[in-house]
Amino acid sequence: MREQLLKRLRSIDMAQKVGPMKKESDAAVLAEWERSGVRFASTGRLETVYYHALGKLLDCIVPTGGSQPILHEGGVYLGCWLESTGTINAELLARFIPSVSEATYRAFAVHQREDGLLPYKVTADGPMFRQIQMVTPLARSVWNYDALHGRNDDFLRTMYSAMSRHDQWLAENRDTRGTGGVEAFCTFDTGHDLSPRFWHVPDTPHLGDPARCYPDSPLLPFIAPDLTANVYCQRTYLARIAATLGENGEEWRVKAEESLQSLFTQCFDTEDYFFYDRDRHDRFVRVQSDVLLRVMACEVGDRAFFDTMLQKYLLNTRKFFAKYPFTSMAMDDPRFDPFSSYNSWSGPSNFLSLIRAPHAFEHHDRHVELTWVMFPILAAIAKMKRFAQCLSPWTGEEGFTEAYSPAILCVLDYVERLCGIMPTPDGELWFTGLVPYDFDHGEEIAPYTAYARSVDGAVFELINLPESSEVLRGGESYARFPAGVRLITDRSGKLKGVLGMSARTVEGSILYQGAELEFSVKGNELLELQEGTLRRKHDIGLVYPTY
Repeated sequence: MREQLLKRLRSIDMAQKVGPMKKESDAAVLAEWERSGVRFASTGRLETVYYHALGKLLDCIVPTGGSQPILHEGGVYLGCWLESTGTINAELLARFIPSVSEATYRAFAVHQREDGLLPYKVTADGPMFRQIQMVTPLARSVWNYDALHGRNDDFLRTMYSAMSRHDQWLAENRDTRGTGGVEAFCTFDTGHDLSPRFWHVPDTPHLGDPARCYPDSPLLPFIAPDLTANVYCQRTYLARIAATLGENGEEWRVKAEESLQSLFTQCFDTEDYFFYDRDRHDRFVRVQSDVLLRVMACEVGDRAFFDTMLQKYLLNTRKFFAKYPFTSMAMDDPRFDPFSSYNSWSGPSNFLSLIRAPHAFEHHDRHVELTWVMFPILAAIAKMKRFAQCLSPWTGEEGFTEAYSPAILCVLDYVERLCGIMPTPDGELWFTGLVPYDFDHGEEIAPYTAYARSVDGAVFELINLPESSEVLRGGESYARFPAGVRLITDRSGKLKGVLGMSARTVEGSILYQGAELEFSVKGNELLELQEGTLRRKHDIGLVYPTY
């Protein structure tokens, strides 16, 4: 099987896989993908879905407001949204087609309003400013892109200036109650369409002005935890960017701490251990939604805090850990609506939540727990035909719209995280020795996989079999290791450590550069290579699902 997989991987014709080019820019975009060296082969159904996704991704990359193509949301969403396309979507795309990611980020700076407000979306008709619509912090995405591809001071300075001015606009216009938090004036400010969180609240700001709140609302404005957490995280990364550009980041660190204090003072309920909006009457809006996952993805709290959130909510099958997680509303809320046949954040599992989730988990080294999310989602992905916005949390069936770039990028991202070769902004390569598991009726998904990626001129290949994995460099065997672990190397492939990626303890040895390194590693345990020996760096254990 090893030789068959390698032959299949190396013979992939990308142009043939994605089909006919539909527009002039497609050839250049595909050529950039090919320069990344990324290829995926498998037995089972997943390989077909993977390249179908890549073909649909090309449809989402469109010249808009200039000659250079940018990423579009896809499906019925014509344009590029700051909450998603311009942040987390582009952050994932940066590992495959970086020029499109950079052009997408720059589009928001180019179209920034004179008063500092960034557009909430950019379309063929120009920039739109009706609401703010923020979820993933732009500064984090910009920082990670720049770290992944080498520092570019011109890019960083352009984006830093734009984000600093946007921060000032928010402080002047979205803190009318003087709490230090960020206020939601409407449903669309957070992109939470149809969520009970915003029942009896208008979808858009008053008279279409993002600086005006409906004056006759009995509830507004809300001090919003996800918006406040966004600005907290934004400011922490603006401090990093400032330091990189030779400026003093201390002012941003002070502002970030003020945002964090406001988040906990105004929005955190110590009784429920949950983040809620606070309405104009200082009451909590007690709707448990994916606001929690959004706040966690903004790096709020330490590992112990996150672990509690996993136990109480995110890995709780009564709350958000559905058969196909994560639901957009807690399942034990009587307002929970699982139907996915329309644009809804009132219950179904949304692909935007799924691509935002890895940062929250990996920030606290909860890698194994993340696989418990990826396994069922990849089982659902293996049956996909049209890449919808959301999934049924009960059946995994595709719901509303098609050719939706967050769903497409989820395919690419989850394959690379679970069984591929993933470069990180910290200068590491992750070679993960797992394969998708046949959760659904025992139907075969991809029991044998192969993945390739070019890094700094070197071609790496990873072969994953049910019991073992192998890394090749330049076509030659480079490392062999038991399945169930992740090898961590630098960008040249030099071994740094081993991470346990299974709930069980994995024992065996790594054959690396002529040496045999014996090891035993538990789930989430990290072993570091020191003087030719793998030694424990940390062992944080596992947080198990609850009921």
